[in-house]
Parts: sequence; C-alpha cells; structure tokens
Amino acid sequence: MNKFVVIVNASAGLGYCGGWAEALLEKFRSHGAEADITLAKSGEEMIERAQRAVADGAPTVVAGGGDGTINAVASVLAGTETWLGVLPLGTLNHFAKDLKLPLDLDEAVAYIVRNKARKVDVGEVNGRIFLNNSSLGIYPDIVRDREQQQRHLGRGKWPAFGRAMFAALRRFPFLSVRLKINGEEHLRRTPFVFIGNNEYLQGLTMGARERLDTGKLCLYVAQKPTRLGLLRYAVHALFGKLQAARDFDVLSASSLEIETRHHHLRVATDGEVTLMKPPLCYRSRASALHVIAPAA
Repeated sequence: MNKFVVIVNASAGLGYCGGWAEALLEKFRSHGAEADITLAKSGEEMIERAQRAVADGAPTVVAGGGDGTINAVASVLAGTETWLGVLPLGTLNHFAKDLKLPLDLDEAVAYIVRNKARKVDVGEVNGRIFLNNSSLGIYPDIVRDREQQQRHLGRGKWPAFGRAMFAALRRFPFLSVRLKINGEEHLRRTPFVFIGNNEYLQGLTMGARERLDTGKLCLYVAQKPTRLGLLRYAVHALFGKLQAARDFDVLSASSLEIETRHHHLRVATDGEVTLMKPPLCYRSRASALHVIAPAA
C-alpha cells in the first residue's frame, strides 16, 4: 500500500474528532492507500510533524486545512524531494483553486492517491515563505487589530473587523517605502503593498493565477486614494477582490527589496501576520515545492 503522512489542522474547532479521523482513514484505504493521520492543535505541532516526516523519508505529506495550514507544512517541504498533497478544508482555499485541485474531500483524497507531483514556486520574505501572497500596510494592520479584539475582548470576527477598519480609517495610514526592483529604485507613499507569488491576472482574487512556475514575483503598489478609496481597499483586500489594473502600479521580478524608516513592520504571508524588521528582502524560490497537482 502507498503510505501518506496526513496533517490536519484541528485547532479551528470544526469537529475533527476521532470519528472524523477514522472516516478520513477509510477514504484513503478505499483507494488502496494507508494514512498516518495527525490532528494538530497548533502551527508548531504541524511543523514538527512535517519535519519528522521528512527526516523519516516520507515520500508524501498531506496538509489538511486552509491556506495557513498548507503554508505551515509547505515551509518544511520546500527545497526537499518530499511531495505535498492538499486537502482543501479552509474557507477560501486560494492555493488549491489556483492549482485547479478538487475541493471536495472525497475527490481530493482520490486525486492525491492516484496522481503525481509537479514543481511550483514559493515566495519568500526574510526567510518566511508564502504560497499565495504577502502584503504590508492597511491589510495586516486591520487583521492584527481584529485578532487582538477577538483574543482580549472576546468580540466576534465581524464586529472586531468593523472596529479595526474604523480605527484604520481614522488614522488614514500611509507607508513611505523605497522599492528596489530590477536595478531601479522607486519611492512611494502608499496604504498598501501586495507581493504575489506569480502574477494575478484578473485582479487580486482567488483562482486568479494561471501559472505558479514562472519564477517571478509580482509587486502591486496601491495608488494614493481618498479616505473613501482607502475604505474600498480595506474591504476588497479582506475579501480578495482588488482589481490590479485599476488600483495598482504593477512590477514583476524574481527578487525585490522594500525599505522603510519603520524599525518593524507587520507583514502578512498567506493571511498570517508577523512582525518583521526592514529591509524586507523578497525572492522567488523557483520550482522549490513538489505538489500533487495538474500540469501547468
């Protein structure tokens, strides 16, 4: 039997109990495969299990969850020969949609067991990888504020988001950045910078990338908006509906650097916010990840 290490994000409270794990195990067995399933309670546990799988020579590690979960497991597998399988159990599943993977759980299991891997790029900023995109400015600020309200004040996601957005609009925040790309420097004062792992052709929306193997990052710098325009950026960024051609100046390169006078910046990578020290050094790690997915 083919054997798969399966790591599922069980920290989201979606009912991934022992019965669910047994049902998933049976789905793999119905396709002639055996699964070693871990219901991980934290990102640290996901990463530790993936590291152990690579050290043990596991040929394939399957990540079950949203884009943050897939990112955590991929951060271990990138640069190795271990294949990544994707069970898209999140809300948006940007990475799975861009790779045109099946979103139904039964179909996803069957696809993983029966198919081979292809190489795709990952983006990296100051040593942290991203599969979809990274951003700085208003989006990570709102996400951070919302999470703090949820954690410390017990507010629901949407009331917390509304208050965080209102606070951002009152500040009317802008970043002064120096962009170093393709041997040139660009000074910008902007509320939002977005770096895509490959190009987002129809706007910064899910399912918008046709290729994930060009070895390029795509830099989108928001043009200076009015206060109402800033509100539109915030709402569209949250729901992944920004229109690249209308809202942004666009540049492409295999690497780039962002400098700012701030000592630290909140940087989002696949929706997870981290505090980083500038300069922010971005690069494309071309063909660094083996993913079980259709050919480009």
